[in-house]
Amino acid sequence: MKVAIYQTSPVLLDLKANLEEVIDKIHQGQEKGTQLIVFPELALTGYFVGQRYHEIALRLDSTEIKQLASATKGTAAVVGFIEESPSMNFYNSALVAVDGDILFAYRKLNLPNYGVFEERKYFAAGKQVPVFKLHGFNIAVFICNDLWHPSLPYLGVTQKADIFVTIFNSSQGSMGDEFSNIESWSIINSFYARIFGVYNICANRVGEEEEGFEERRSISRASPGRTAEKKESDLICRKETYRFWGGSEILNPFGQHIANAELYKTDEIFGEIERDLLRQKKILLPYLRNDDPYFTHRELQRILHSR
Repeated sequence: MKVAIYQTSPVLLDLKANLEEVIDKIHQGQEKGTQLIVFPELALTGYFVGQRYHEIALRLDSTEIKQLASATKGTAAVVGFIEESPSMNFYNSALVAVDGDILFAYRKLNLPNYGVFEERKYFAAGKQVPVFKLHGFNIAVFICNDLWHPSLPYLGVTQKADIFVTIFNSSQGSMGDEFSNIESWSIINSFYARIFGVYNICANRVGEEEEGFEERRSISRASPGRTAEKKESDLICRKETYRFWGGSEILNPFGQHIANAELYKTDEIFGEIERDLLRQKKILLPYLRNDDPYFTHRELQRILHSR
């Protein structure tokens, strides 16, 4: 199965422009015989959406999502976007569309809420780790911080996932100067491919975005026993520009690189998913052969319910 990653630079809050670009690239991938096309996290919106998240959210029955799904006729795509549910909850989601149809939207489970990240402030968390089948392969989708919680990839492989699709938005300096996002993602992506014996299709974005913080404080001045006579408002503003580094990659079940995208530039990369290599890894290094999810379940029950 031929797969592709389109490493894009979405325009913040410009749903129309981003949607047009994604659909155009799906058509390009289809013309090149690609059977699975992957885009980064929040490819339709950009990352630092702030309190305007609801303005660019899409329901699965929206015109835009139907257009996007229709573009996958003859191929398949995973695209990051902001989803609004019928009950008006909002999610950092990945649309999974195959041959013109919507299969589901995977909803990010572990929402960061530290440093520059405020996702839990705006988004609800997902509830499931679904796996879908495409051309005989089982595929699990994860979004960014989900891979920093090993229990979630484990839930994918217990459902016999052959392929992980990992989409994220990682920027330079967002975790501080002491922490290298590039090095950390390289280790994480390779680790899961090697240990679980899966292909890992890892899509990051590029471009720059400004993240802003504003807080308005009102100070009331009044004499004792009297109502307020004057109000002063102080507006505290802080803005930082973050540069997303790209470096998307496709890894085989031995953790070896099939393809690498450029750093800090839009790019497209392609790779072949081969069943024989999955089989070879399971024969040579059968790490999961004796894994017992029932044991894991029993131990979790004991840990959670013991006094």
